[in-house]
Amino acid sequence: MASKKTPETVTTGFVFDKEMFKNSVLYNVKTLHRKTIQEASPEQIFQAVAYAVKDTVVDNWMDTQKQFEKQDPKTVYYMSMEFLMGRALGNNIINLKAYKPVKEALDELGVDLNVIEDQEPDPALGNGGLGRLAACFLDSLATLGYAAYGCGIRYRYGMFKQVIRDGYQVEAPDNWLENGNPFELRRPEYSKIVKFGGWVEATPDENGRNHYHQEGYQSVKAIPYDLPVVGYGNGIVDTLRIWDAEPVECFQLDSFDKGDYQKAVEQDNLARNIVEVLYPNDNHYAGKELRLKQQYFFISASVQEAVEKYMRKHDDIHKLYEKVTFQLNDTHPTVATAELMRILLDDYKLEWMEAWEIMSKTCAYTNHTIMSEALEKWPIELFSRLLPRIYQIIEEINRRFVADIEKLYPNRPEKVRNMAIIYDGQVRMAYLAIACGYSVNGVARLHTEILKNQELKDFYEMMPEKFNNKTNGITQRRFLLHGNPALASWVTAHVGDDWITNLPKIAKLKVYASDDKAQQEFMNIKYQNKVRLAKYILEHNGIEVDPRSIFDVQVKRLHEYKRQLLNILHVMYLYNKLKDDPNMDFYPRTFIFGAKAAAGYYNAKMTIKLINSVADVINNDESIQGKIKVVFIENYRVSNAEMIFAAADVSEQISTASKEASGTGNMKFMLNGAITIGTMDGANVEMYEEVGKDNMFIFGLTSDEVINYEKNGGYDPTEIFNNDPDIRRVLMQLINGTYSPNDPDRFRTLYNSLLNTLSTSKADTYFILKDFRSYAEAQKKVEEAYRDEKRWAKMAITNVASTGKFTSDRTIQEYVDEIWHLDKVKMPKKKTVK
Repeated sequence: MASKKTPETVTTGFVFDKEMFKNSVLYNVKTLHRKTIQEASPEQIFQAVAYAVKDTVVDNWMDTQKQFEKQDPKTVYYMSMEFLMGRALGNNIINLKAYKPVKEALDELGVDLNVIEDQEPDPALGNGGLGRLAACFLDSLATLGYAAYGCGIRYRYGMFKQVIRDGYQVEAPDNWLENGNPFELRRPEYSKIVKFGGWVEATPDENGRNHYHQEGYQSVKAIPYDLPVVGYGNGIVDTLRIWDAEPVECFQLDSFDKGDYQKAVEQDNLARNIVEVLYPNDNHYAGKELRLKQQYFFISASVQEAVEKYMRKHDDIHKLYEKVTFQLNDTHPTVATAELMRILLDDYKLEWMEAWEIMSKTCAYTNHTIMSEALEKWPIELFSRLLPRIYQIIEEINRRFVADIEKLYPNRPEKVRNMAIIYDGQVRMAYLAIACGYSVNGVARLHTEILKNQELKDFYEMMPEKFNNKTNGITQRRFLLHGNPALASWVTAHVGDDWITNLPKIAKLKVYASDDKAQQEFMNIKYQNKVRLAKYILEHNGIEVDPRSIFDVQVKRLHEYKRQLLNILHVMYLYNKLKDDPNMDFYPRTFIFGAKAAAGYYNAKMTIKLINSVADVINNDESIQGKIKVVFIENYRVSNAEMIFAAADVSEQISTASKEASGTGNMKFMLNGAITIGTMDGANVEMYEEVGKDNMFIFGLTSDEVINYEKNGGYDPTEIFNNDPDIRRVLMQLINGTYSPNDPDRFRTLYNSLLNTLSTSKADTYFILKDFRSYAEAQKKVEEAYRDEKRWAKMAITNVASTGKFTSDRTIQEYVDEIWHLDKVKMPKKKTVK
């Protein structure tokens, strides 16, 4: 793309020709939309710009694939139900190191790149931290130069688009593909058939060995769509492969002609249902069945293609693990272990122990939860009916594993009860992954220790060599370079730009933490980011917030253990204080929430309603003079998260100690200069070690104390209710109509969850009342620190400077060195414009 008359240098990065890019945009507007750029809408211009960028991305993508073919590197297949990628256009331009020239080119065309970026919908391929971690990992894999495929599902409507109506969450379809996805490539040549139901028949061969095949099944065709994952400045493009489902036979005309219209489209409906939504409500049998179908669908297609891809270049299936590794991101993909066994046994006719050796050296498992109820279990009846051959294989794995347990622990039936894969009418998927895989990792040091000593203690005792820790991380390229360009430029001006690919270099900022000029610059950047978010809130919520107030933020998936309820109860407590004494010395606060609750999770959805009801009362009470504002940001997602992280003063990481595996939102806030108020839970523990006790606000029970109460009892929330009038007043306001005058009982279930008045379950399972006073004291310290601007600026800069450990680049390198053992791909040098 470089002009022949232009001086040249050598690089592996993006080769940019401004005039060619401008002409490409104009051409795309014309051919895609039959318009000039003056006539085109912003969305149409977005499509044109995206396709122009895609041209270069595809060139690099093809070059990368050629090097994969030539160098034959070991490849990791990162299998996940979620990939919360965020918008692709801006991130791709940044990783091509072309943001500035692309912006200049579009300026010359009279186009604002910021406006164009805002036209892109967030891909609805994930929901929470699990999916965002997977996205960060893919970014790091490409940037570090490793061969990788992300494997998931091309959901047509995602989990849902959250709409807040009368304070309640309403789930609407997230039609993100309405105008197509310019960056994806449909790859029908790699389609796969996935089978459900039917029965298994055995046919003996001439040696008397049985060969198994499925009969009477329904099948769907899995069609891969590939999305590029652009490495930063190195010319490498890895692949996110998401599978769509299509019927094997599209339309049964004979059934239609006979008047059986439902049967005519039966196959189409079967396929469509599989990829319609992420995490269908599983409060009923049909929802459970659909979830299991989804999991097997994308795993079967991914494993089939990974094996076939390997065999296209190699002739010995026994050495698969030398070139292929599967990383199973939580329990959803763990059926990959049995699916790989099926392929090796049934398609490649291997003996059991041959297949087992290959599979057990190929599959590795990441555990993302300490909570035993979140370790997936499937009823045997459902599993065996839907996946009959897979169930047969798991039965045999379980038989052999139980024999190993009984041999190692004779006369210890509790060991079988605690570890068997099939037990008490259920298939326990996490146990399957641990028994089958060669590695089991937690995602923060505390989390891994709790797994080893509590939830998975028996497994660790039996096979300690499998267990290891890989503390999560985030990509600084998305969450600082792209999400907070003003702060990114400031960091680069002070310490250079090495931090973009080597985040520990950001530690050089520490010398500026006490520098008056640096503090003023930093706080001004934070203020401008708060102004930007305040504008967004006014536009989307109709609420005026003061950017000079403390922006206290909790944005994350809504679950009771994450304790959004503790946060809003504390807001109610502060409001009571202000009402009692309107002249009290109180620094203005804006409490910002953002969260989606699972469609069937009643208490979580009622917490959203409570937050909005409290907001309605407080935001409209003129007597407190705007000293407290409460905002719930609708449809929290990656694109508005970037804006929120950049503007936050206080980061709420207040989960019940021992319940959060890691958290990554905590790291994103820290990278953007927010100060954490939190428990010693998940990665907060390691953040505390990095940043120091003077730069975080820690409160609440420790994980050991929580575990002790759970094991031995001794906590009664009614004692706190009876003895603390402030807490009692707040809880009574849940049921006396203060925030629901037309329905005083509206929040009764939340009240009951804290005090167990119905005696149907344990009271205050997540220790909200137990931690309340400690939390309130920590919040007082937050206000005290914020009043001292120099102290606050020093704390904030110190936080940014202490994030080096928490890059996903470090996490991925640890996976590579200690689990996957991948080789870096070397890209040839290109000539480019100086």
